Amino acid sequence: METIFEERQDQIQVTNAETAFEIACNKDSLAGAVSQRACVFCGSRVVLYPIADALHLVHGPIGCAAYTWDIRGALSSGPELHRLSFSTDLRERDVIFGGEKKLHASLVELIDRHQPKAAFVYSTCIVGLIGDDLQAVCRKVTAEKGIPVIPVMSEGFKGNKRAGYLAACQAMAKLVGTGDTTGISPMSVNILGDFNLAGEIWLVREYFKKMGIQVVANITGDGRVDDIRRCHGAALNIVQCSGSTMDLAKIMQDKYGVPFMRVSYFGIEDMAQALYDIAKVFLPHDPDILRRTQELVRNELSGLMPRLKALRKDLEGKKAAIYVGGAFKAFSLVKAFRHLGMKTVMVGSQTGTEEDYKELAEITDEGTIIIDDANPLELSRIVKDKDVDILVGGVKERPIAYKLGVGFCDHNHERKLALEGFEGMYNFALEVHRTVTCPVWRFTPRRSGVPIGKAPASETFIATNEEA
Repeated sequence: METIFEERQDQIQVTNAETAFEIACNKDSLAGAVSQRACVFCGSRVVLYPIADALHLVHGPIGCAAYTWDIRGALSSGPELHRLSFSTDLRERDVIFGGEKKLHASLVELIDRHQPKAAFVYSTCIVGLIGDDLQAVCRKVTAEKGIPVIPVMSEGFKGNKRAGYLAACQAMAKLVGTGDTTGISPMSVNILGDFNLAGEIWLVREYFKKMGIQVVANITGDGRVDDIRRCHGAALNIVQCSGSTMDLAKIMQDKYGVPFMRVSYFGIEDMAQALYDIAKVFLPHDPDILRRTQELVRNELSGLMPRLKALRKDLEGKKAAIYVGGAFKAFSLVKAFRHLGMKTVMVGSQTGTEEDYKELAEITDEGTIIIDDANPLELSRIVKDKDVDILVGGVKERPIAYKLGVGFCDHNHERKLALEGFEGMYNFALEVHRTVTCPVWRFTPRRSGVPIGKAPASETFIATNEEA
């Protein structure tokens, strides 16, 4: 495509069975390309902010504090301190004379007012340039207030969003190992890399409860400081969003000997496989756990599959494009679209690794476009050239789809619909069906030559329009 910048040629590949798949990734975004990728500060906030009973203070200009979980879908079953955004609001005078005194005063006031279990202090670009000693201030306030005050070294200019994940994991690692592990079962897990969007982590925890497995800590959706402090006592770490929390899993394995397992809770195969793999780990402790897990999966699928079959009638042969933050979601989405009779013609991510993209190339059809760190120009051209029916992405991709007259499914942190687990698979299928079969697309320029016929007549579609 002529719309691809020359410097990005090696970050966009087409799967071909006759040649070995190679793609460049984890590179700095191309200047001027309006990349979808975010900064180090953004990555650290994504990971840490769902810890609901901690104070989150941004040491920097007020603009950085606008990036908050209040506009996102992470839910808490108790405290909601994470939904507030605090900033030291550094001004010109602070840049000249330093902002350490302002940071200390802010921490003391906020801790006295909100009584958090811990405080995370985020360093921004300005702080990295003027040289405030964030760690010294945090140590001082820790001694004064008796709670962990943890610096997050997340200066935005140090790299991309993936580097922010590492900064967040290093900050959390300072909490791990400081709590009492009394009462933790030998059949216990920590859930890593799930942000409890629309309450999804509660669905997964319910599966584990039926299997007889104790969940020690949610890291980080619906997270609690005290749970993270004692999470080193769990028998297994289950890592979903591998990019965001894999570093913490490796730290815990090296320091405390806690093994980890990569899983996905999206889609039928991956959700079932995750439950079976976890059950096998605990077979020596409970020989009956595999039977309970099989019964759980069987019961869930017996109600799900007939409903998916009804939706598939209208979706057979439709084309999908996928562009998500973490590549782990893309694997499951490709499989989910196959269950709906749809073909994935493009798949990409912001933070995927070379191994991620090779795995995507293996599970997708020949001719599928694999793309790393796409920009809006590239996405727009691919969507038009491939004549896709739905684009799956985040809030930044939504305008692209709608301007091109294409259906859209939000699969990012802003969403308010649970898409994990077996129930989430049905929610996903229903949302895809509603947007792909919506009659409005027949009035857009992309479909202007298509005769206006009778709309798909599934019961779900009719009910949706009656409600509207």
